[in-house]
Amino acid sequence: MMPGVPFGTGLPSIKHDTIHFHVQMNVTRHLARNPRTRAGRALRLLVLQLSRVWDEDTAILWQIRLDEWWRAFGHLTRERTLLRNGQLGYTHDRLRKAWFLVQNIVRKDLIFTYVVYGNPRTTSPLEGGVNAQLRDLLKRHRGMSEEHRRRAAEWFLTLHELSFEEAAKTAAPAPTKQRPKPREERDGPALYDTGLDAGEGLWERTGWAGRA
Repeated sequence: MMPGVPFGTGLPSIKHDTIHFHVQMNVTRHLARNPRTRAGRALRLLVLQLSRVWDEDTAILWQIRLDEWWRAFGHLTRERTLLRNGQLGYTHDRLRKAWFLVQNIVRKDLIFTYVVYGNPRTTSPLEGGVNAQLRDLLKRHRGMSEEHRRRAAEWFLTLHELSFEEAAKTAAPAPTKQRPKPREERDGPALYDTGLDAGEGLWERTGWAGRA
């Protein structure tokens, strides 16, 4: 990017795309996870179905359903009611905000750029591939120290760089156990030995000490 030039103005011919996950999260922020109205539930479900759009046919079908939603519920975004402060306001304000959010992205052609140009659906390395699995691994083990997390990430990437079969072939051989060298016998009586001795009380005692 050129210094002093706002982002996007230096390359006007570059096409932008909007990450579907962000659209879904913003719509959910307006409508909540369980919208109370039928229009809200239908709009949120339609936005969640963006994850199933992979080609031109599914993109066209999605936009047809969006138009059908507008014909069925669009009038709700224009309804007004008298608020507690005595002023007129939109009756379904959250629904209106969610709808205009989606409509603005579609109107500016910022939602299916990857379909038109045949690009990957996302350029974010955190939303697919190995990095998503790595992020999930670190999320599941949040109690690890920073050094332990680094070692876990290195080990995870090593396993995914090679197949498990190749990793087994290139694994270092297990260390062989070395037999201990025999100790040199010392002169004189042994302090600790493996022999048995009656003085240690290992056999049944006789005489007065052996009586019950």
